[in-house]
Amino acid sequence: MSALSDDGHHSSEDASTARELVRLLGLLDDLLDHLDSAETRWHTLLSQVTADYRSSARNAVHYWALRQADLRPLQRRLAAFGLSSLGHSESHVQATLRLVRCAVAAMLGKSWRPPTPAVISAKEGRALLRSRSVQLLGPTPQGREVRIMVTLPSSAATDPELTRRLIAGGMNIARINCAHDDAAAWRAMAGHVRQASRALGRDCRIAVDLAGPKLRTGPLQPGPRCVKLRPQRDALGHVLAPAQARLSATQDCDLAPALQGPAIPVPARWLARRSAGDVITLRDARGAKRRLTLVADPDTSGGLIATTDKTTYLLTGTELRVHGDDDPAQVGVLPELEQSLVLHRGDVLTVTRDCSPAPMNTVGAPRIGCTLPEVFDNARIGEAIHFDDGRISGQIVGVRADELAVRIDHASATGSKLRAGKGINVPDTALPVPALTDKDIADLDTAVQIADLVEMSFVQDPADVLKLHELLDRPGGERIGIVLKIETRRAFERLPQLLLTAMRRPRLGVMIARGDLGVEVGYERLAELQEEILWLCEAAHLPVIWATQVLEQLAATGLPSRAEISDAAMGERAECVMLNKGPHIDDALTALDDILHRMSGHHYKKDALLRRLRSWHPDSDH
Repeated sequence: MSALSDDGHHSSEDASTARELVRLLGLLDDLLDHLDSAETRWHTLLSQVTADYRSSARNAVHYWALRQADLRPLQRRLAAFGLSSLGHSESHVQATLRLVRCAVAAMLGKSWRPPTPAVISAKEGRALLRSRSVQLLGPTPQGREVRIMVTLPSSAATDPELTRRLIAGGMNIARINCAHDDAAAWRAMAGHVRQASRALGRDCRIAVDLAGPKLRTGPLQPGPRCVKLRPQRDALGHVLAPAQARLSATQDCDLAPALQGPAIPVPARWLARRSAGDVITLRDARGAKRRLTLVADPDTSGGLIATTDKTTYLLTGTELRVHGDDDPAQVGVLPELEQSLVLHRGDVLTVTRDCSPAPMNTVGAPRIGCTLPEVFDNARIGEAIHFDDGRISGQIVGVRADELAVRIDHASATGSKLRAGKGINVPDTALPVPALTDKDIADLDTAVQIADLVEMSFVQDPADVLKLHELLDRPGGERIGIVLKIETRRAFERLPQLLLTAMRRPRLGVMIARGDLGVEVGYERLAELQEEILWLCEAAHLPVIWATQVLEQLAATGLPSRAEISDAAMGERAECVMLNKGPHIDDALTALDDILHRMSGHHYKKDALLRRLRSWHPDSDH
């Protein structure tokens, strides 16, 4: 009786298992049918893709189709049978579904039959992505899968040693930002990159970033021509280090701040008569009596630094007297102080079409200009607006022909400063603005001469991509690779259309411009969106550049945060990681190179690579 009960029990389990497997077969067949339907739906764009990309484009459409349904219940049911849960199928969607279907059929007692060939096999998908990464971004670096791109500072145009040091430190792609400097400087930078690359025997590509339309705050009226010298004090007000200022001859004065503080322009002949130990007396901008003591500048032969233990405000024309010597001089022309609006929550800011310098002492709402006139023709009440990388945010509460009234909803508790030239994001506003400006089109002439790839900013519409294709359809332009920068909500929402349009031409990649994209969609959604971009690009077998704010604190201060180290390690999911310029860029480059070397043994895209771990030992407490 017991045996009969067991047999009956097993028979019931077998029947239940068979029914579940039949249901799984039906679900898998439905998904495979959806792939075919998707190709029909996207037929127009697919038919225009270049032959080299045709299979990849079809696979990208298959991935789109796969993700139109909630697959989580199916994933759990497949995993219960030890089958692939489809979570790593990006680069070979049809092949994965067919293989899993064959496995389910075999479990039903049918003989194993290998699946019919798919659009892309798993092996082919990975090989395609790697080969296209090499074509666009250069050879795979030794010891890591991921390349490193570095944005060159302006000094790279005049300092070839800087470029050589960056290439020696692991830079694989030098990025030239056309929002700064000019064509002569870009050519000098490129020349230094090519020269250092040859000398070191290392391949280093050159990327030129087209600036795109500028949506920024307009100028503010400048402040007085004044320099503030402030000593460093402890909590009790005791001086820890004196304030310093570098004295410079008026005719060759570089007013850029240096390690010794700001530059103070003085007459050249007067400066030549000065020496360390001289004491300079003056009345500062507040009428306060002050003394400056001159000491030798350790960084320049014969240079002098003025020091003081008291806070001092120097103005253009301030008279300087030498203690014990009748030899006065006047401070030369100082730079005008940069002004800023201080905005609090609840303030109403007027954003104007007029981009003349906005006055600082106005009655009523503070005002500032906007550099993109199209904003005023398309913005609507209720839409969001962000300033300065989202540090200040608000809502449009009033629209007039030449003005927007913006209620500030997000600012620091003590008020946030808004300066001229800061970025503006209007994620809810549909701006009919082409990605390529007249400046970009002119800059493209230089890019074709010096670059290996061009980064397209503010791309939002397939028409933007077609315009760039048209401009590159010239001698020399056919070899230039294209990188689409995904930095707006609109670009993200149209990503499949942008990719399929761009795939009419070889050598293509995508940059996740996480700074602007995070402002556009909200930082709470950024992690989700950057994952989705990575997945779709892997399905299209296109390399991705992981960009913006990577090791930003380390590059700026020399000290990284724990969070940005983890973020940099996530860059292993892409084919390239971008560093922005900073005074400690060498340290950031060294750290990133080390992080990517370490992570290359643990991950490829989403796959964990199970190499031998040496981290834990049974005798680790001894």
